[in-house]
Amino acid sequence: VQLVESGGGLVQAGGSLRLSCEASGFTFDENAVGWFRQVPGKEREGVACMNIYWSRTYYENSVKGRFTISNDKVTNTVYLQMNGLRTEDTATYYCAAGIGAKQNRYSDPCAIARLGSWGQGTQVTVST
Repeated sequence: VQLVESGGGLVQAGGSLRLSCEASGFTFDENAVGWFRQVPGKEREGVACMNIYWSRTYYENSVKGRFTISNDKVTNTVYLQMNGLRTEDTATYYCAAGIGAKQNRYSDPCAIARLGSWGQGTQVTVST
């Protein structure tokens, strides 16, 4: 089971990036998947998560309307489209995937994802 993130980089405020999380060794079909971010000295926070089986999504308030999480079953990849980036979005972004999504339709998908496998992270830096 492996998750590999890509797509991070340096972008100016107002710009866009798309992060990718490719899975190997399993499929996302019955998982909850989440994108989390962390800055030094702070806890890792869930910004966008999805119960893939039930197609339920969650977004942290500060990213609502700007970030979109999506799943491509053909490529077994989860994406995070980030538009209107702000300097406060600067962080290391991690992908996580946890099992049990089918049995937990109404549970917080970030909470399910957090208990599963993690990727190595990708850095996003937003400059002024």
